[in-house]
Amino acid sequence: MQPLQFLVPIDALEGVAPILPVVLVGLVLLNFLTRAIQHRKHHTQADSGDGDAEISRWLPHTATTLALVLVSFLFMVVEPHGGMVMSALALSVFVSDFFEYEARRVEARSKSKELGRPTTAIGSAVFALLYASYQGFFYLIEPLWNSII
Repeated sequence: MQPLQFLVPIDALEGVAPILPVVLVGLVLLNFLTRAIQHRKHHTQADSGDGDAEISRWLPHTATTLALVLVSFLFMVVEPHGGMVMSALALSVFVSDFFEYEARRVEARSKSKELGRPTTAIGSAVFALLYASYQGFFYLIEPLWNSII
């Protein structure tokens, strides 16, 4: 008997294991979409408001980022190596989103600066998308890969 076998239902998780990498790709793409919408909202909030008081987090973007982290942790249970890499990338997206939000608040506070793009968060999300795509769609290049390697 494993000590944590009742904490995570591994048998139930094995049933959805093949689709977890594809879900990760979908969550990263959804995160890109919500990031763009949130950035537009930050622009309108900064233009209409009084400094950084009007800038607020957008709940769907926060939810997609948290879902990305949680699903990458589930993927780590099923696929330890790939899940560890994906979890590190998802956590980097989470941390960079946090700091990019704070940077937007600072830029809104100083009226002389225009709100910049969240370049760090976009960069970390690009790496997460590339690795999630590799994990999710490896079966497409597997014959070619195996013939070379």
